[in-house]
Amino acid sequence: MADRLIVGLDSSTQSTKAIAWTRTGVLVAEGRADIPMQTPQMDYCEQNPNDWWDATVTALTQLAQQIDVSLVDGLAISNQRETVGFFDADLNPVHPAIVWLDSRSSAECEELYERVGHERLHTISGKPKDPIPSNSSVMWVRKNRPDVFTPASQVREVGSYLHERLAGANAVSWASADPTGMFDIERKEWSDEILSVVGVTSDQFATPVQPGGCVGGLSQAVAELTGMRAGTPIFAGAGDGQCAGLGVDAAKEGRVYLNLGTAIVTGLWSQTPNISNSWRTMLSPTGDGYFLEGVMRGGTYFLDWMVKHYIAPDQGNAAHEALHADAMNLPVGSDGLLVCPYLSGCMNPFWDVNAKAAIYGISPSHDKSYLYRASMEGLTGEVARTIFDMIDQGLKVTEIMAVGGGANSPLWRQMLVDSTGIPLTLSQSPEASSLGAAIIAAVGAGWFDSFDDASESMSATGDTYQPDPEAHKEWKKLLERQQTFNAYCCHNEALS
Repeated sequence: MADRLIVGLDSSTQSTKAIAWTRTGVLVAEGRADIPMQTPQMDYCEQNPNDWWDATVTALTQLAQQIDVSLVDGLAISNQRETVGFFDADLNPVHPAIVWLDSRSSAECEELYERVGHERLHTISGKPKDPIPSNSSVMWVRKNRPDVFTPASQVREVGSYLHERLAGANAVSWASADPTGMFDIERKEWSDEILSVVGVTSDQFATPVQPGGCVGGLSQAVAELTGMRAGTPIFAGAGDGQCAGLGVDAAKEGRVYLNLGTAIVTGLWSQTPNISNSWRTMLSPTGDGYFLEGVMRGGTYFLDWMVKHYIAPDQGNAAHEALHADAMNLPVGSDGLLVCPYLSGCMNPFWDVNAKAAIYGISPSHDKSYLYRASMEGLTGEVARTIFDMIDQGLKVTEIMAVGGGANSPLWRQMLVDSTGIPLTLSQSPEASSLGAAIIAAVGAGWFDSFDDASESMSATGDTYQPDPEAHKEWKKLLERQQTFNAYCCHNEALS
């Protein structure tokens, strides 16, 4: 008998993937389509919401051609976070969607936090002051394009938009509404206090529902369009970052989820919100508890940029391998060379969009391999200090679960365990965000009694790496030096 299937629909920033999974987390088939992005001017990053839908249709159509759709017991969405679209009453776009990478609304971000109050807005939404949450983007559109907003206008993040297109459902998961910065993370509802300052009302947004709840069935029209089965249950999913954490079984006490990708996300589950400038507080994709997330906008992107423009120009990806081999033979601390990696500003702990990357302590003995290692150390230090801040605030950390392209680096893995003193395990779960959505749907469909059972059954782990006690001592000294230097780069205090 063929295995029953669950579909995780991952609508991320650059593409949509529709993936069918089994009860044991085996990837059976996949459909995929790209999502274009436009950058019409400096600081602008936009998408056409119709492209979200076209990519979804293409991905589901490709998937349906590879599987027996009668075996699919449900679907859930993992959506790109913070990106927001603007629509009329019939869900037709009336303005380009503003992508989370967009930074045009910095002035509105300042105004919003001043008017609501920094601590008050942080406490309600869990988000320190930053232009990435879409609250300031919505405020920018309302102020600069007032023609967009009428009493019937609608605001949708990606997940709720797809719910309506797939099933006619006016529903948004708590864990997809939360990243907008307009959601009350304790009351689990849109915050009228924040919305009133933004200049919109809660009835312009989808209705919040708990992750894992069924929002409806796939419509007949969509079934005919894609080849999927009409009536296939659709369950409320979560943002892609939270789904990825669930996909590596990190929605539990003690396990840090570390995504070493273009951006770096350091996440830890907590039963309570634990508001802090050391992270942003997100709702858990299970509907129970929270994910505390430290974020660096420039992760592997920063390292690639340094290699391309400064360390080994015009040598391409081949330069990384040679630099990596040389850097492994250098000492912790790179003989005094420091690199601050704030190329795209700083989120935690300083929340300074004007922060700059910098290099300090160069001597004649420092060649390109030192600069490469110091750059990796700069990124590693951000992760380590976030984890230590979590521990200092009473949170339990026993293990790091690593995913993303950076996790393939032996040097980076050893840096992470030596800097933190905490074992690191590689995740073997492919497409963690889609798998996290599939886990949500599997629980909703009744495959498992709990999220713990589902994630344990459907996720997979690889090798574990242990810290070197002597190297850990050297890292403690380096982390303090980095923190002082990085604070200077954020204009928060003088370099001492």
